[in-house]
Order: sequence, then structure tokens, then C-alpha cells
Amino acid sequence: MNQQSSLKKKGNKKITQLSLRLNLLFVFIFLLFSLLIVQIGVVQILNGKEAQQEIDQTENTPSEKAVPRGKMYDKNHNIILDNSPRKAITYTPTKNGESAEDRMKLAEKLAQYITIIKDEDDLKDEIVERDKKEYWYIENREEVAKRLTEKQKNLDSSDKYQAELDTITEDDLNEIDWTLDLLNIVAIKKELDAAYELSPHIVVNEGLTDEEYAQVSEHLHDLSGINAFIDWERERLYGDTLSSFVGNITSSEEGIPRENSEFYLANGYTWNDRVGTSGLEQQYEHVLRGRKEKIQYKTNSSQEVISSEVVVEGERGKDLILTVNMELQEKMDEIVEDELRKGINHPVNNNGYLEDALAVLMNPQTGEIITLSAIRYDRENQEYKNNAYRTIYDAHAPGSSIKGATVLAGYQEGAIDIGTYLDESPIKIQGSEEKSSYANLGSSLNDIQAIKRSSNAYMMRIALRISGATYRHNEILYNFNYDSFDTLRNYYSQFGLGAKTGIDFPYEATGVTGDPKDGGVYLDLSFGQYDTYTTLQLAQYVSTIANDGYRMRPRLVKEIREPGNENHDLGKVIESFAPEVLNKLKMDDKYIDRVQEGFWRVFNYPKGTANGEWGDFPYEVAGKTGTAQNPQSNDIPTHNLTLVGYSPVEKPEVAFAVVVPKNGTGNGQYPIHHSIGKRAIKAYYDYKNGNEQEDEEE
Repeated sequence: MNQQSSLKKKGNKKITQLSLRLNLLFVFIFLLFSLLIVQIGVVQILNGKEAQQEIDQTENTPSEKAVPRGKMYDKNHNIILDNSPRKAITYTPTKNGESAEDRMKLAEKLAQYITIIKDEDDLKDEIVERDKKEYWYIENREEVAKRLTEKQKNLDSSDKYQAELDTITEDDLNEIDWTLDLLNIVAIKKELDAAYELSPHIVVNEGLTDEEYAQVSEHLHDLSGINAFIDWERERLYGDTLSSFVGNITSSEEGIPRENSEFYLANGYTWNDRVGTSGLEQQYEHVLRGRKEKIQYKTNSSQEVISSEVVVEGERGKDLILTVNMELQEKMDEIVEDELRKGINHPVNNNGYLEDALAVLMNPQTGEIITLSAIRYDRENQEYKNNAYRTIYDAHAPGSSIKGATVLAGYQEGAIDIGTYLDESPIKIQGSEEKSSYANLGSSLNDIQAIKRSSNAYMMRIALRISGATYRHNEILYNFNYDSFDTLRNYYSQFGLGAKTGIDFPYEATGVTGDPKDGGVYLDLSFGQYDTYTTLQLAQYVSTIANDGYRMRPRLVKEIREPGNENHDLGKVIESFAPEVLNKLKMDDKYIDRVQEGFWRVFNYPKGTANGEWGDFPYEVAGKTGTAQNPQSNDIPTHNLTLVGYSPVEKPEVAFAVVVPKNGTGNGQYPIHHSIGKRAIKAYYDYKNGNEQEDEEE
């Protein structure tokens, strides 16, 4: 019994202990819940707004803002290309974008302060039928939805939207009074629609008045995504002068070229960024673009921008210092146009086809471009246009100007040597016309006489010897090696003829290489009557001879500098381009010396083909003349007139090439190519001597 009583007491004791533990557990849980309720109350009452914002902030989203591009200066630091400030209104959509209705409401608000197209006719032309349908759709969305067939309702979003627009009729549109105010709203909404998420899109930056700019600035708090800032546009300080080499950029509406969008987007561009599309703007895009301002946007769960912070300061693009002297460039353009006018007004030169004159000046020792000029006469509108780009785009048969290269090829191939005399009689290959020099130059000539007097026969006989062919008058060429076309052209390419010059520019023509048809055209090739070359190629060719056989890369940009200030004080030099040798002629120096002597005699010895025009010229000049037949439609004869040269003879500092295509033929011509050449060299020395005098006076 005592044992049973003892067991009962132990059981009661265990139950009491368990109840106590459960009570303690319940009290602990109660206290935890009470603490949690108090904490929730504190969060809701005291920190509710901040806590909700923390909940709503889903992510930080980066965005970039474009900066002004770098500027361009000429060799003497005269500014060529600047950025002109312009007031602008931009729109930056949220990450997922606003609805069409939201953009329409925003457009209505913005239209209270700005008119983006001031001219009424332009405004009416800007708003096309689709724009009006989109407006009608927003205002009558439910009505449009009722008009769809069951099949149309199941289309994907883009096709369904088009189907909805197609249901809108002309009668529907006529229900609306399309006032100018309403058209302005639609035009603004159209600009808002063109924007990409978190990428500032320019709504208007032309014709924006100070009052409009101020009004928008004052109401930014009520215009979600809208900003007023100072935009920029490219300003060319020299107008058309060298403009085709400066190049162009896209507008903010065009943005990056869509055909290359993947490349640009992968390299940090946004859709609305302006980029270079031609000229130096394109060639040096990576330098001119600058460093964009990076902005971190905080967005909530509704993708609304809560705040923004600049995390990387923007810096405008770096500046380019060109090799070109703009004062001399303007003078050369004036000279080339003036001489072309004289040719156009001359009864012999102007045969109805003459329309171009081209000239290039470059430093043969450094490759730096001094000037590039090309003027075209637009016969239809009877006006002269600056087409400087033609100096590297248009190729023409040069005629005898390239005979220096042919003679040097003959030396190197062992076809001739210094002092070699060759028969001057005409050459006749069976099946081809007889070919000869332009006049009776005697029974035979040596190498230097052939250069001085511009013998075609001498060049043809060099070519025949290189080909290994056996020549007999009025018979076919025996054992003619067609590979000799390549042999001769390979030598020409060492001078830059028929090859890329290497200029720092997005595109240049290499000329036209004719098919190796027969021995007849092979002979034409030897004296410049077959393949065609650009004016820049001819300038590089004569520079290579002037520079003792070193072919230099032509350069338009001399330096890249850090951005300067608004007073046009230049920044520090980042990169300076040293002269670059592309190749050295694979020829003995004595042969180059010999051709240089021949070029000197062309200009300075009796019977030299340029001596009659240059004999009493006050500056040392050496070079070569050229005339190439260039028959037009109906076999009307015209000549390409060319002239290449350099000055002074020792340590030459300027080389030039002049090309005047499709000039008239016959006696009494105006020597337009010589006149351009003489005036170009005189202008160069006048400028040089004038600057030296100014330096001494200072």
C-alpha cells in the first residue's frame, strides 16, 4: 500500500512539472508574439513610409548620358569643328516604359509649354495618318476592341495592334477637329514613343525659345521623365572647306546606325547616341565620343524612378589636331576653283566634258597632308562645288606622270641600266594600233632623256624587256609572259599606285586595274594609259621618289589631346603620331638618284616637258608631267592632264599632285594643271615665309 501511495505521489509530481513547463512555454510564446506585434506597430506607425520604400525598391538600374564630342583644330590650332550649345528637352522612360495612355497624358502636359514644330505646314506634314489613328485608338480603345474578329483577338500583340489600327476608318478620323494644338500634342507624343527605356531621348532641340525652356524647367516636378538641359550641335567654322574630310554624325533622332546596332550596343552605346558616319568623325569615333555620364536610377516595384545619382562624371570627347593648314587649304580651294573657271571659260579646254580639277599637297618626309582640294563644276546648275573627297575617291588614268616608276622597275629588273639607250621608233603589235611617243624625239634616247622628254617608246621597250617577249614589227609578241602585268604592278604598288595609301580615313579608292588582255594594253600600262589612280596616290608616288625611296603613310591627324576648355585652350597631348614608313623601294639608291635627276630636268632643262611653263619659276621644283587620252561618248577625244612634283630638290618639304580630267585637246590650250601647280607652290612658300617673318617680328 505504501508502495502504491509512493508511486501515485511520483506521478502527480511529474504532471505538476509538465504543467509548469507548458505554462512557461505559453508565457514565452505570448511574450514573443507581443514583441512582434509591438515591432510591427513601430514599423507601421513610425517607419511605415521608409519601410514601404525599402520594400518597393526592387533594383538599382544604371543609365548613361551622352556628352559633347571632341573638337578638331588645324595644324596651327585654329578651331575647325566646335560644339554649339543648344537648349533641349529630353524624355527618359522608366525601365519597362509607360503605357501609351500615360505618354499621351504627358504629351498633353508638355504641350502647354512647348511647340515642337513651329511651322504650321511642317507640323501638318509631320503628322501622318498612322499618328492620327494611334491618337484615335487611345481615345476609343474599348470601341476598337469590339471591332476585332475572334481570330484577330488571338493574334500576338504587334499583329493585334496593327489589326486594331486597321479598323479605324477615315470617317473615324474626321470626327476629330485636328487643330494645331492637337497636332502639337500628337507630335510630342510621337517623340515620346521613340524613346528607349532609361535612355534620354531628345524631344526638341531646334527652335526652342528661352520662354519655353524656362516654362518646362519650372514644371519638371509635374513632368515625369522630362528634363531640360543644354544639348550641342556640330559647328563647322570653315563652312564647306574640308567638310567632306571632317565628316558627319547621326542626329539624335537617327541614333546609332541600325545595320550595325549590335556592334555599337556591345561597345557601350545607347540607341539614341550620335556617332560618326563618315570622314574623321567616323575614323576617330572612339576618341571623339568622350566618356558618358553614368547615372544610377533607383526604381520601385512599379518601375518608377524614385531617385538618381551620378556615379561617373561625364567628359566630352578628346580633341584632334590635324596636319592640314586651314589658311592654306582655303587658298588652295580658291586657286583650284579659279583655274577650273578659266578652263571652263576657255574655248579649247572646255569641250563640254571638263568638270573637275583636283590637287593634293603633302609633306614627303613625314606624310602629313597639307591640303586636299577638289572643285567640281555642276553644269546643270552652273555652280562650282567643293568636293575635296574626290582626291581620294576618284581615280583617273595619269599618263606620263608615272614614268619614273616604270624606269625604276626597268632598273631593278635588269631591263635597262643607267645610260641605256633604246630605240625611239613606233611599236606595232599585230592586232593593235601603232603606239609611239607624242612627237618625233629622235632615233634613240637614254634613260634620263626619256624622262625629261617623256618618251612613250622608251617605257614600252622597258616593259617588253621585262616581259621577256620577242618583238618584231607588226607581228604577234612571241613568248609574252602575262605575269609581267603583275610584275610591273607590283613595282607600282611600292609607290602606292594601285594600292591603299594608308591614310587615316574610313575609305579610299585604290584605282581601277584593267584586265591583262594582251601585249597592247600591257604597253599602255607602262606609260600610264591603262590603270587609274587617285590624286592622293599620285602625291604619295612622287613623295616616295622625293623622299629617296621611302613611302610614308599619309596622315590627316597629327595629335590627340585631352579636352580643352571653353576658351579653346588646348589640353595636354595624349598621343602624337610620328611619321610612319610603309616601305622602302627595293631598288639601289643610285637608281632613285637618277630618276630624281630626270625629274629635275623635266622642269629645269631645255626640252623638258615642264620647262616652258616652269623655266623662270623662282623656287626649285622637280617632277613629271602627264597626258592621258580619255575618249568620251561618241569617241569625242579628251585628255587627262596631270602634274606631280616636289620642292625644294634637297630635303623636299612639299610634294604635289594635280589632276584635271577630261580636258579639251588641240593647240592653244590653257595650261590649267601647270597654273594650279605653280600657284600652289607659290602659296605654300608665301605662307611659310610670312609665318617665319611673323615669328621673327615677335
